[in-house]
Amino acid sequence: MATVIKTVNLTKRYGTLVALSNLNLEIEEGDCFGYIGPNGAGKSTTIKVLSTLLQPTWGEARICDYVVGYQSRLIRPLIGYVPDYFGAYEDMVVQEYLEFFAAAYNINGPARTKVVNDVLELTDLASKRDALVDGLSRGMKQRLSIARVLVHDPKVLLLDEPAANLDPRARIEIRELLKELRRMGKTILISSHILPELADLCNKVGIIEQGELLYSGPVSDIIRRAKAGTVLHVGVATGQEQAAALLSTDPNVADVQHNNGYLQVSLKTGVEDYSFVPHRLIQAGYRLTLLKEEEVNLETAFMRLTKGMVQ
Repeated sequence: MATVIKTVNLTKRYGTLVALSNLNLEIEEGDCFGYIGPNGAGKSTTIKVLSTLLQPTWGEARICDYVVGYQSRLIRPLIGYVPDYFGAYEDMVVQEYLEFFAAAYNINGPARTKVVNDVLELTDLASKRDALVDGLSRGMKQRLSIARVLVHDPKVLLLDEPAANLDPRARIEIRELLKELRRMGKTILISSHILPELADLCNKVGIIEQGELLYSGPVSDIIRRAKAGTVLHVGVATGQEQAAALLSTDPNVADVQHNNGYLQVSLKTGVEDYSFVPHRLIQAGYRLTLLKEEEVNLETAFMRLTKGMVQ
């Protein structure tokens, strides 16, 4: 696959503050790339550089092999940037809003009417074409923001926290819209704090902290790396302390902790068969109420990586 977004030692400084430090990132055509990090990590700075709104201090950023800063006029028709805020002129209705941006890209006449109708249908906003933009719900405004950047059919979408402060239904609607855009072949970079939704939406993720990229690659790889060993959640009807002491003596068990009414049993590295756990407990007369292997997901991986627990 062709590389669509590439940064080489991308660095952005504000005086003594280093917002990005030697960022090396590659996103291929058709990827949906989830960009994860705490507030102030450098996510928005990265997206603003890629969208040609900020100049890097040094290093290089490329979109479709065009260099940000030197070939920005060639980059802008290829990208659609959705910031983490929404702005519109007062008293503007939805259709006028989209026609305004279509005109900015020199889309005129019947072609403009068609493209506005098409993006209204795609984003499920056709019924709101005559509604005032300021009167829309936050979820609809986010969909309108995405509709706005689709009028010129960009190859790359740069989305900064598109699901922030949305209610659950609006988040689901945005997620389904982004899935459809990916099926259409768009390359998407999306920053978000809602990690379970990124795991469902993205095929690759990047984790950034204090301006430095800690990980970049497939979601499955970071989850595999975060899974240091098998951890079990074990519940017994009575005698939890004694059950913990019993399991602690087993040579396959590394550690037993109490956690919200159940036992968290960590097995030693390389131990994957945990059938001995229920066998020992039942044989000793305990009534088992819970036995479940702990799931390692993107959220777990993020927490472990940003604490330096994953190598």
